[in-house]
Amino acid sequence: MSRRNAEGSAGATAPAVFGEVLKHFREAAGLTQEALAAQIPCDRSHVARIEAGTRVPQDTFAKMCDELLGTGGVLLRLWGKIDWYPEVQHSDWFERRARMDADAVDLREYQERVIPGLLQTPDYAWALFARVMSDAEAEERVRARLSRQQRFLADDGPFYVALLDESCLRNVVGSAGVMRGQCAHLLEVARRANVRIQVVPSYLPYVIRPNSSMSLIELPDGQRWVYSESLDRGHFNSDPTVFRRHSRAYDVLRADVPSARESVALISDVMEGYEQHGQVRAERGDLDQEQPQRRQRRQLHRNSPRYPRRRPRP
Repeated sequence: MSRRNAEGSAGATAPAVFGEVLKHFREAAGLTQEALAAQIPCDRSHVARIEAGTRVPQDTFAKMCDELLGTGGVLLRLWGKIDWYPEVQHSDWFERRARMDADAVDLREYQERVIPGLLQTPDYAWALFARVMSDAEAEERVRARLSRQQRFLADDGPFYVALLDESCLRNVVGSAGVMRGQCAHLLEVARRANVRIQVVPSYLPYVIRPNSSMSLIELPDGQRWVYSESLDRGHFNSDPTVFRRHSRAYDVLRADVPSARESVALISDVMEGYEQHGQVRAERGDLDQEQPQRRQRRQLHRNSPRYPRRRPRP
């Protein structure tokens, strides 16, 4: 028995072990955190927090790292054996909705301005929460949000349809890099058999959009709920007439917008735009470094001794 275990000190947590294994394979591949993040894609801080054991990775992250680092599937297998959410605390006003998500057999959502929580990447969720709370509080909220996703992103998960107003893709949260990773995640999730993602383009003037974001939830016992949110408050309505009215409007909107297959092309175009934005910024960074060098060369040229030029005789 080691001295540490004999004295009763706590060993490394399972997330910390996952982080150490990831770090080992990353360094063995000769990649920096930034280089690995660029290939996933995600933010460098996301990789750093996972390696430190303070950020919960998604299964798609583990799978991508396995492919990039040539681990033979070690990280995904390890990811599947870890209980990532032993104690998750949701906001009091959202607890009821979280319980519904744990039981729902069918979920249809319409969202505007912000990507719905069930589809957010850790970097995207972090960028949202970090605006208004401390780092520790933001990490806890991110863990709670990701815990809701696991059931819907499983192979046998409930049927989930998300209609995203184009503003969800265009409204930059965090940075262009965060948005690029978010778009890539949407494209990955859209491949799942139980998930359909459709984008409501801004150029369609004839479609009738809901007045606000909403969810249509169906539970195993047949109960159906309309859910919407205001500032720090959830609103539930189980009136069959209200549900039927919103459900009909939702189905009409879904029929009038591009299909899930066509929406993939739109999301890809938006992601390409964020990639180009990142490249332009990188080029500007190089230019910002080059301009002082040019000024320095001009200054050296001015300060160098001048010799009279020999002019040809007439």
